[in-house]
Amino acid sequence: MAEIFKLPVLGNSMEEGQITTWKKQVGETISVGEVICEVMTDKANLDVESTLAGTVLALLVAENEYVPVQNPIAIIGNPGDDISALLAEAGGAAPAAPAAEAAPVEASVAAAVEAPVAAAVATSDVKTVVSPRARRLADQKGVAISELVGQGTGPGGRVIERDVQRVWEQAQTAKPKATPLAEKMAAAAGLDLGSLAGTGVGGKITSDDVKLVTTPAPAPAAPVAAPAAASAPVPATATGDQVIKFSNMRKRIADAVAKGFISAPPVTEVMEVDMTAAADFRKMIIPEVERIYGYRTTFTDFIVKAITIALKEFPELNSTLNGDELTLKKQINVGVAVAMGDILMAPAILGCNDMSLGQMCKSLRELVDRTKAGKASLDELTGGTFTITNLGNFGVDYFTPILIPGQAGILGVCRIADKVVAKDGEIVIRKMMNLCLTFDHRIVDGAPAAQFLKRVKELLESPMSLLL
Repeated sequence: MAEIFKLPVLGNSMEEGQITTWKKQVGETISVGEVICEVMTDKANLDVESTLAGTVLALLVAENEYVPVQNPIAIIGNPGDDISALLAEAGGAAPAAPAAEAAPVEASVAAAVEAPVAAAVATSDVKTVVSPRARRLADQKGVAISELVGQGTGPGGRVIERDVQRVWEQAQTAKPKATPLAEKMAAAAGLDLGSLAGTGVGGKITSDDVKLVTTPAPAPAAPVAAPAAASAPVPATATGDQVIKFSNMRKRIADAVAKGFISAPPVTEVMEVDMTAAADFRKMIIPEVERIYGYRTTFTDFIVKAITIALKEFPELNSTLNGDELTLKKQINVGVAVAMGDILMAPAILGCNDMSLGQMCKSLRELVDRTKAGKASLDELTGGTFTITNLGNFGVDYFTPILIPGQAGILGVCRIADKVVAKDGEIVIRKMMNLCLTFDHRIVDGAPAAQFLKRVKELLESPMSLLL
């Protein structure tokens, strides 16, 4: 019996995903655990494994379309199954274009879909199916839903985001935007507004733009000879601005960052830490850690270990808020921000609770290598419970990290620099570093957050305690 396959939740903060590639086409068989499609989330490109076995009877979403989690994306069953009721349940979506070799199933799917779709189009009151992202973009661009009837290029004529963008762009180019005075001046001069480049807000053509092409350029002063074309209209010049369209991944990151800032009331506290003892201790243990674990320990390892110890004592910062329920996470998974070009990932070291400093060093290095190679697991990419982000290598002394949706805290790590400080009544030079803790004020108040930060400071300033 045919069943609907829905887009699964691939992370705590995931609300929707973009189907980037279908790995199975209509008419192909699929087994439980076999990859049916690739989906882009705000974290990464992930494979979606089927929980159903049988034959793919319909693909309900086109490639590059965004889909909310738990929404239908495919129908799987046996060849010849009647899927008309399932198609209606899925919102009237028609299947995506099937593979050419899937002719027998294609015929049965077409029979179930084409009749209701054709009947709907034949009526004067056509119901337009619009994806959530398309509807959101239409609201932003001021495009009426009525203008989208018959414009959909998604499955079954469904209007998707690119359709709204196309309709909006067509409306922009249909008539050049110009001020009333510019229109009158252009009409008087017999100019086509479409031939002018606007320098006003949003590219609007102004009276100055019209003057630029209707006023002859002044003759050059003697004794410089005027060129033959000096009296010709001076064309409008480009500003030289470069427009760069966000990649899909960059857009997802931008959306996640905005959500992390808006969804929770963030507060940032800063505390200065003396890393002199940690620097000396690191030099002492580097050879032994490298001999046992194969990697040179870094200050980041020290910080992750200190955070793990502190989170055990302040579990509210290792929690997730759902409505009015706070879930204190038993497992501590510390995420570490990893920059790859214009992409920022935050894979997590899973199960930090009982790791030694050396184990943490090895786990972190291997995690970063897997992430950069695109081999980090789904749990590592989405399972973080607390995150650190380090800008020390860039010479940053202070910044305000943005929370990752679903997490209560994120710690910003700044550079370690030699500073003149007062210690025990004497002026000395110490290696100082700022830690910037951003936390969700709905979950944690300022005082306990400061106590957590102070505990991390104590651990780093007494690095032997990291071995206990």
